[in-house]
Amino acid sequence: MKSFFQFKVNILFLLGIALSGIAQQKIDRKAVVTRHDVKITEIDTLASLSVGNGKFAYTVDATGLQSFPEKYQNGVPLGTQAEWGWDSYKNVNGYKFSETLKEVDQYGRKISYSTQIKEPKHSKEAVEWFRQNAHLLQLGNIGLEITKKDGSLAKPEDIKAINQKLNLWTGKIESLFEVEGTAVKVITACHQEKDVLGFQIESDLIQQKRLKVRVRIPYPTGLWGDMGTKWEEKQDVAISTVAIEGTEMGKKWGGKLNYKSNLKIKNKSEATIIHPMDSISYDINLKWKGTAQIAEKQAHYFLISPSQSKVFELSAEFILTQKNKGAVPAFAEVEKSSVAGYDKFWKSGAAVDFAGSTDPRANELERRVVLSQYLTKIQCAGSMPPQETGLTYNSWFGKPHLEMHWWHGVHFPLWGRPEYLENTLGWYENAFDKAKKIAKRQGFEGARWQKMTDPDGNESPSSVGAFLIWQQPHFITYAELLYDASKSEATLKKYSERVFATADFMASFAFYDTEKKKYRLGPGVIPAQERFVAMQTFNPTYELAYWNWGLKTAIEWKKRMNQAVPQKWEAVLKDLSPLPIQNNVYLATESATDSYTNPEFKTDHPSVLGTFGMLPETSLLDKKIMKNTFDLVWDTWSWQKTWGWDFPMTAMSAARLGLPNKAIDALFMDITTNTYLKNGHNYQSERLTLYLPGNGGVLTAVAMMCAGWEGSVGENPGFPKDGTWKVKSEGFQKMF
Repeated sequence: MKSFFQFKVNILFLLGIALSGIAQQKIDRKAVVTRHDVKITEIDTLASLSVGNGKFAYTVDATGLQSFPEKYQNGVPLGTQAEWGWDSYKNVNGYKFSETLKEVDQYGRKISYSTQIKEPKHSKEAVEWFRQNAHLLQLGNIGLEITKKDGSLAKPEDIKAINQKLNLWTGKIESLFEVEGTAVKVITACHQEKDVLGFQIESDLIQQKRLKVRVRIPYPTGLWGDMGTKWEEKQDVAISTVAIEGTEMGKKWGGKLNYKSNLKIKNKSEATIIHPMDSISYDINLKWKGTAQIAEKQAHYFLISPSQSKVFELSAEFILTQKNKGAVPAFAEVEKSSVAGYDKFWKSGAAVDFAGSTDPRANELERRVVLSQYLTKIQCAGSMPPQETGLTYNSWFGKPHLEMHWWHGVHFPLWGRPEYLENTLGWYENAFDKAKKIAKRQGFEGARWQKMTDPDGNESPSSVGAFLIWQQPHFITYAELLYDASKSEATLKKYSERVFATADFMASFAFYDTEKKKYRLGPGVIPAQERFVAMQTFNPTYELAYWNWGLKTAIEWKKRMNQAVPQKWEAVLKDLSPLPIQNNVYLATESATDSYTNPEFKTDHPSVLGTFGMLPETSLLDKKIMKNTFDLVWDTWSWQKTWGWDFPMTAMSAARLGLPNKAIDALFMDITTNTYLKNGHNYQSERLTLYLPGNGGVLTAVAMMCAGWEGSVGENPGFPKDGTWKVKSEGFQKMF
């Protein structure tokens, strides 16, 4: 009896410790989030704020609308974009995709790649057409037109007493400002289930008939970038030159852009603008509360003129014409949806609290973490992989890059929100047939996933992208993360076909070197570090390790499903080339023995660190050599010539190597491309003022540092244990 009593006491004691630990870890999520609400007190073109729902986003200036797009076009532009908003110019010259293909000698045979062919001229123009089509549209500009006392329109310098706040917990933006001493208050929100914006505008200027709402529909530029500020139709051929992947490339289109914007007034409080284009037609449904008139000022330019009441409410729905059904939600409904949606979001998944830390960088890291969650939620959680600038403005014509989807999406399951990654994986099913056709055209098995692509999974010509391979195992990563989150047979069944087709390609792409009796990757590859010539490059370190992990994981999927493992997979896994070593460090690639002596090869992504950072320990890895490699890269890399996700990748490698102080230092390297703006965006350059892979990288690194990874020990293993960091975390999923 005594032993049973003691047993009960011990159980209660242990239960008490467990419950105490849970209580200690309980985070006041609202306090963490709201202490990083964004506050703007001046016109700052890099501090634009956005609302959105994952598949649609709207970015505003200091007025809470898009009143001064030209002012902001060289900062973070005032975009309105939806993942469905794609158009293609008419192919009046009859270009064929086959004109973009270039054959190279690889593995003893001719293999075709879609590249940026320079000659003949017709092929070059075909390449340009297929790069710029399809392109993501700027759907419309909704801003204020405020008339001053002298009859002129207010300019940015006339906006005074600015007091703007993004309330992260509700997803609403509240903007207060004055024009000539008269106050204006604007509340901006986005519906979380529909692509509908809601505005509440309060000012005496309404009754004075000096405040109007302007709706303008810009023309697509057809250029690498589109800031939504091209207002006039060009009758002649337009040419603009921009730097694309290190080359100067003219982008062209010819003839008249015969687009229409037709106003249809439904009643005293509703109207629709119908905008048919080349391959798309969409509507802007407008609904207001209060007395107002709408009229067409000029082509593609409409004014809503409210009067009488000092408060005016407006909803604007963006929707494909053929799907235009049902009532437009009023402002109150949009606001309610935003509040409820963000309350649910912030209470879901994981959270981390750095309050009480004495390291002066802790609050800034917490700010980046909170704002990155918001930004990736509104811009990267739709039904297809996002572009690198999300739903704000175009880069690379608005096209997603599949190698970057890792950085856009991996953090979601690690933060206990796997559904946001899963939302995007349906695209891979839609694009599956085209990925299989690429592999078949090139003489490989399975599916070769695209690099730069579009909603339909089409290839885009690229002399770099066509030879990248590190996006190939990504789908296995996503599927494995979702399986880790669910451990369900349903997940295995749902994704196994694409997991296995991915592995089929990987195994067939590896070429057997009869002399060395090893399978190698390349020549005919460009590593994640895009500094190597495709037909001179073979066996990049990170990609070899990723092939090893990907094939091993695909084999594990076969075993989970009680299916036979293909012999080719096992053969490649068994005899894959070792990671290339020189002077006791890993080379970037076996073909570049001057990886660390040639200055050109110490720029761009130090992807060799992804070998044990993004990836767990593989059978190919020697951790001592990896530590030597990390130290050399840390000390000698040209960090000024890197990208935003390189810093969290470096932090992940440091954490796995047991260097938590270095992990923190990596996240805070004083490098331009590691800049995080007031609005939380990762700034890269004047050309690329926001870069969402950096935000996703921060979230991935912090999740790993909190929850740990395969083989890690203890709580929050990626953070220093010297007392300077107080870390409370909950809800994270461990990384591989």
